[in-house]
Amino acid sequence: MPLPRLRSLPVWQQDGLIALATWLIGFLVYATGVHRLVTAYDHAPLGVRLLELTALCGLELLRRRVPLALLLATAVLAADIALGPSLPVLIVYTDFLYAATLYGSRRTSRVMIGLAAFSVVGVLAAVLVLAREWRTAVPAAVGVLPFVITPVWWAANVRQQRDVAETERANAGQLAKIAELDRRAAVAAERGRMARDLHDVIAGHLSAIAIQSEAALSLPDPKLAKAVLESVRENSVSALEEMRAMIGLLKAEGAAAETTAPARLADLAKLVESARASGLEVHVESTVDSRRPLPAAVDLTAYRIAQEALTNAVKHAPGGRVDVAVHRLGDVLAVEVRNDVRRPLPAAGDGTGLLNMRERAGAVGGELTAGPAGDGWLVRAELPLAR
Repeated sequence: MPLPRLRSLPVWQQDGLIALATWLIGFLVYATGVHRLVTAYDHAPLGVRLLELTALCGLELLRRRVPLALLLATAVLAADIALGPSLPVLIVYTDFLYAATLYGSRRTSRVMIGLAAFSVVGVLAAVLVLAREWRTAVPAAVGVLPFVITPVWWAANVRQQRDVAETERANAGQLAKIAELDRRAAVAAERGRMARDLHDVIAGHLSAIAIQSEAALSLPDPKLAKAVLESVRENSVSALEEMRAMIGLLKAEGAAAETTAPARLADLAKLVESARASGLEVHVESTVDSRRPLPAAVDLTAYRIAQEALTNAVKHAPGGRVDVAVHRLGDVLAVEVRNDVRRPLPAAGDGTGLLNMRERAGAVGGELTAGPAGDGWLVRAELPLAR
């Protein structure tokens, strides 16, 4: 069974393991007498040294409580120095310097760095002024200074890296929130586009069905009535298929959804036949070359605008004449639908259909105008082919 990682343990267990490990190492150093190789004049009893070591290692359970732990450890170090400095106590004390710099407040960390820098200058100045044999004292002082400088420098670097990591995590969290908001906005925009598509499709087909059904009821010729009813059935099936595909897209959330090919100007003939079956006289003029494909967004937009305009003509000009013109004028695709006026039309800008057409044209960078033109009504859209 693998041992758990130290960082995954609770804080008190981490500090307990550190205290136990340092006590065992210090005990081995004292028991073998290795510390006398550094401080040969150490003649304090072993029991006293172990008592100091035990007290200092016990304080390591409080090493994250700054500055209390550092002050108490300094008191133990002072007692050790009074008896003659010993290497194990000095090494364990460096951990308190490290912990105070790493776990203390920002102000405490800066103070520790300042004290470490001051200790270098202070110790060397004191040795030069007070020591009689400075040639011997200076190397000894230089040998002691790393025990102060190294843990503080190391902890300061660890703290800096930790702060950088926390800042990066915070930035990553903010970017994730922004990305989520962008995703939701994109989903909302896409659902709005689908709602426009659904309106155009269903409104167009149902309007044609209603008018054609009314016409079929009043036709005396069975063959002509049958043709009208076939058109009604075709519109019904098309409406159901497109509604089913749209609902499938709306229900799919992160999963593969059943998709259908989007409508294009190549399908304009079906719209025209449906409008003619509703009683309109439709004339189509197109100069679009099928060998030069249009941008998909422009192609779909032009189709939907023509569909909505023909639907309005079926509603407001039944039995009238409708002229549909689609021309490619350089980098612009022009779509015009002109019809006779048989009943009052809404003012320009009113109605969901006109609003949807304007939004569609604006979405691809184009413009749409709709209003009276002579004795009829004109819808004209200019859609740029290159953006």
